[in-house]
Amino acid sequence: MVKPFAEFSEIKTTVAGGAGHHIARRIAGGGVWLGRSESDSADPSAPISEHELQYQIHDTEEAVGRAMLREIEEAAAAKSGELVIVLLGGRGAQALHRLLGEAARAGHFDHVLNRLHVFTQDALAPLSMNNALSFTHDFERLLGRAFFDKIARFTPMRTGVDDLETALAGCLEEMDSLGGIDILFLGHGPEPGGASHLAYIRPGSGAAAGDLAGVIPISGSILEHHISKFKAGGSHISESDEAECRAATSILTLGPAAILGARRVVQSVVDVRTSPAKRETYRRVLEARFSEDPGEREKQLDENPGLWIRLHPNAVSFILPDVLAASGA
Repeated sequence: MVKPFAEFSEIKTTVAGGAGHHIARRIAGGGVWLGRSESDSADPSAPISEHELQYQIHDTEEAVGRAMLREIEEAAAAKSGELVIVLLGGRGAQALHRLLGEAARAGHFDHVLNRLHVFTQDALAPLSMNNALSFTHDFERLLGRAFFDKIARFTPMRTGVDDLETALAGCLEEMDSLGGIDILFLGHGPEPGGASHLAYIRPGSGAAAGDLAGVIPISGSILEHHISKFKAGGSHISESDEAECRAATSILTLGPAAILGARRVVQSVVDVRTSPAKRETYRRVLEARFSEDPGEREKQLDENPGLWIRLHPNAVSFILPDVLAASGA
């Protein structure tokens, strides 16, 4: 049985957050971004450090899943108490989810599972939580009941409520109260023109470095990518589920501040055969160089949000060999 959801407090223009922070509401890119208040945010014109994206090539999706599982084991060994992770939906982490489900049923990983506080990173809305195209439904399918019985808490983004901003602010407050994210699992999504998205931060959404999460308009490319990756991953989707999903109007997503604030970022890119554009878009992230001008840098990140991972000092990318193959190979 899934653990009960957190209580969600009301959000107006500004709400109190954990650890002495405040969450402010900002309109940009046609959506609403929730982030730290001006007094809590870093100076956007301050120098930043770009980092080479460290990647590891693994032969199979199963091997990528095992590498991701090792990241959880190592994080659990390095700290005591609660461990906060953000799950990746879709194809990129399905091998990990199967391994976690097997471990939960076998009972040999309980010493870690009992400490896990699990969050989700993005969702389409409005959408029933039991829709087969909901990440929460897919997590339940792959991870299994034993996993949810044993973890400390599961806090998904709620997509079936009237006030999406309030629910999203509640997730942020819960995450902050636990001391922040230990491991954020990310994928890599292709966008038109060789751009890419992280979580569901899409090009032109106006996300800034201080934004923890957003409620943004849906795009046609992301909607098609979402549905196609669920079908490729083996989900059984009814016509009514697909129709409800296609009627979604908003995306809930973690923002750049959540990505950059995580202690460790672990990316997986495993589905180039079903999404060949990822060869070009991933290489663009690897090879990009940032402008030293703050305004130009902001433009670069808005045009290609996949670049946000390059600003994290402790990130790794697990990929299959075909990700770096020449286009058309």
